[in-house]
Amino acid sequence: MKQYLVTASEMKRYDTNTIEKYRMPSLILMERAALVTVEEIHRFFGKSPCRVLIAAGCGNNGGDGLAIGRLMMLEGYDVTFVLIGNKDKCTEETTRQIEILQEYQAQVFSTMQNGEYDIVIDAVLGIGLSRPVEGICRDAIQWINHSGARVCSVDIPSGIRADTGEVMGEAVRADLTVTYGFRKLGHMLYPGTIYTGMLVCGRMGIDERSFLGTEPYWYTHIGRDSSLLPPRRPDGNKGTFGKALLIAGNDRIAGAAMMAAKSAFRIGAGMVKVVTAVENKESLLQFVPEAMLVTYTRNVSHENDTYDMEQKQTIICELEEAFKWADSILIGPGIGTGKWAHEMLRLCIEECSLPLVIDADGLNLLAQDKELQKSMADRKDQDRIIILTPHLGEFARLYGCSIEQVKNGMTDYPRRLSDSLHCIVACKDARSVVVWYGGQQGYLNTTGNAGMATAGSGDVLAGVLVGLLAQKMPGADAAVAGVYLHGIAGDLAAGKESEASMTATDIIDRISDVILLQQRENYMEQNGEMP
Repeated sequence: MKQYLVTASEMKRYDTNTIEKYRMPSLILMERAALVTVEEIHRFFGKSPCRVLIAAGCGNNGGDGLAIGRLMMLEGYDVTFVLIGNKDKCTEETTRQIEILQEYQAQVFSTMQNGEYDIVIDAVLGIGLSRPVEGICRDAIQWINHSGARVCSVDIPSGIRADTGEVMGEAVRADLTVTYGFRKLGHMLYPGTIYTGMLVCGRMGIDERSFLGTEPYWYTHIGRDSSLLPPRRPDGNKGTFGKALLIAGNDRIAGAAMMAAKSAFRIGAGMVKVVTAVENKESLLQFVPEAMLVTYTRNVSHENDTYDMEQKQTIICELEEAFKWADSILIGPGIGTGKWAHEMLRLCIEECSLPLVIDADGLNLLAQDKELQKSMADRKDQDRIIILTPHLGEFARLYGCSIEQVKNGMTDYPRRLSDSLHCIVACKDARSVVVWYGGQQGYLNTTGNAGMATAGSGDVLAGVLVGLLAQKMPGADAAVAGVYLHGIAGDLAAGKESEASMTATDIIDRISDVILLQQRENYMEQNGEMP
């Protein structure tokens, strides 16, 4: 299911739109948020009354917390209220919540109260945090983390930056986070997702109508989405379902070509042809007997991966014929970074117009050649689909930044690269992102697990992408679907083999299970059944 992910500024704009356009008073929104949160606390922690501490800041996040505490107090909970900060600096809504509590004869303390608590409601800092936490707020966060109580954070754990998931010096480690309207990027990006705990998104009066025509940039897919797979014609044939050309492997590396080819078939491509070194022939025919092969022989008497002119011209002619045959191309896995690998990449970029996936060594070659990057950016056919699939190290080399910079800027740097090279970028990490040139949205992937950080996993994804492109999927759709389905296959593999012991071939083996699950859910939806 498609779900929007919002930044702090987007959420504030939608909140304002709801108040001003739809005449929804902010105190009513606050009360509804409190009701939603109390319901989730009951569901998650149980409903038996116990000792609760409300740690509330001076902003509206604190007002939410005070309202939550009041509702729990009226249900019989033993609630202690603490205001973190100067009462005179509270927002209008939070001031009103304090006045309501006073009418109920509830005391609001100005310092954290020692004692044993079963639940702590963290409402110290909200989504507007943009600088490191310090002073009494930092002290309160440390107190919460050492309280030994179960913790529910209001909207976002205090100390987590809503746009990036960064820990701003110190952050609450929540067991449960109840957010409102839409999930925030910081809930999904690491390390914020670790601090968030169980995340529940409550509807409290702000929905898609509050966009007023301006949708959030980022979205994700929660659970499974049966609409992502390309349709399968019942009267189709192997040509109908696409012909994928893979330029992969050299005389020292066979596995990358094998896994990419197998994955292209598993995701539904009708035919796969692999251009590879002759040394890989037997291995490929055993692992993927369905694949067709175009092999070349490297002249080992020459240094630097060179060929005599006659040999080189023969291979180029075979490549050109393969271009005419194919519907999509993948280049890079295991091809090395020699002169011949560079020439094949140049041909794919400059002498071909097919949808193209550039992965692994193809990305490293592209990083070394500024002229080829310029040729790619200035190509006449700007509608041509080119997907780059870098992990953080490859991205850093290609863009010219540090790994730390791109890791901390996953919602920024890939967009810059996409704009500069006029392409689709699927940047791979624990949370992968997909962005595309000229696009008004970007995709943040939340499927997958740590077990997928294993050799060959990227080759599997590359094969999935070229297989989807062969089936005529639009470029951005194919990139999003490929990353999402690859992650689901990884989750199924981890469930069967464990994260520690799973391998890339385990992911390949689960691709067919992913397709079966998607088809089953699609059938149930079409027939009015619950998935």
